[in-house]
Amino acid sequence: SQSNGIFHKPRGRHIWTPLTVVVNLSLQRRFHVFLLGDNFTCLEFNDTGELLAVGDKGGHVTVFKANDESLTSFCREQDDGVYDVYCAFTSHEPEFDYLKSLEIEEKINSINWLPNVTAAHHLLSANDKTIKLWRLSERRREAYNFNTRDDDGSESLWNADQSNSSIIGPPVPTLRSATQLRIPRFRPVPHLTVESRPRRMYANAHMYHINAISLNCDQETFLSADDLRINLWHLELPSIRFHLDFPIRSVQAIVDLKPPNMEDLSEVITCARFHPSQCHLLAYSTSRGVIRLCDMRIRALCDNHVLAFEDPRLSHNLGFFADIIASLSDFRFAHSGQYVLARDYLSLK
Repeated sequence: SQSNGIFHKPRGRHIWTPLTVVVNLSLQRRFHVFLLGDNFTCLEFNDTGELLAVGDKGGHVTVFKANDESLTSFCREQDDGVYDVYCAFTSHEPEFDYLKSLEIEEKINSINWLPNVTAAHHLLSANDKTIKLWRLSERRREAYNFNTRDDDGSESLWNADQSNSSIIGPPVPTLRSATQLRIPRFRPVPHLTVESRPRRMYANAHMYHINAISLNCDQETFLSADDLRINLWHLELPSIRFHLDFPIRSVQAIVDLKPPNMEDLSEVITCARFHPSQCHLLAYSTSRGVIRLCDMRIRALCDNHVLAFEDPRLSHNLGFFADIIASLSDFRFAHSGQYVLARDYLSLK
């Protein structure tokens, strides 16, 4: 089938070499996940290759985890990976913009993992208008031995206080003996439980559909790109802040291709990525088959690029269909940051 993305593998292997990932769906009923290949819209590995997040058209994100044998195979560069279902959750739901009379689909357009600093995992997921930060944490223990009931389920620890009969309502329970107080304890759970919680939501900054999100190497900021604009966000400041009675937005437009007259529009943004090691460098691809590298140290608004990657054959006017084929759907930096791999309609460059 036609592919529209480029996906990194773990750092321990050579990038962009063929890899087959076998997804084990034997646990899909346990997670109430019904996966169809035609519904996949995006997927993303984390840095270690242990986790694989998949987004679909229904707004769901399914995370697969490699078993121990697969991780050993990745390190030895031998066999292909086998992934089991780790968790699944609903990231976005359908919405309706009443001001523009526009329906916002729940389809997941992009996923980006954050580096692990704790035992929990964090990822960014985006639909057409909204970006959300999710926290995935494992719960291996549960609390028990509370002072509510006995082990057999009876209420023998408590007595109903009937001394004050003037109080309207049920009798107030009182503890029969202070020596019967118990300290809550923890015990291992029989099955691993993964909790998914939304931590941040970044919205109301894009007029067009979001097509890419990318985390900066400083691990504090990330970018989101639509057809004509690239915005820079701070992870900890998702909304508008007010300081000294002046509104300061936590999101800033760093690339804006919207012309004064929309009839003069000649290209749109198809993808945008941060450099893997230089936090001030970013690149974006366009529908004309060009990748432009920008430096945020020069200007706050990157109107002019510092370097452009363009196929010389595309400079000639080859017709309408040639423009469609030349459009870049995705691109990625190598881990070293010295190479860029881009994908158009028919080939990799």
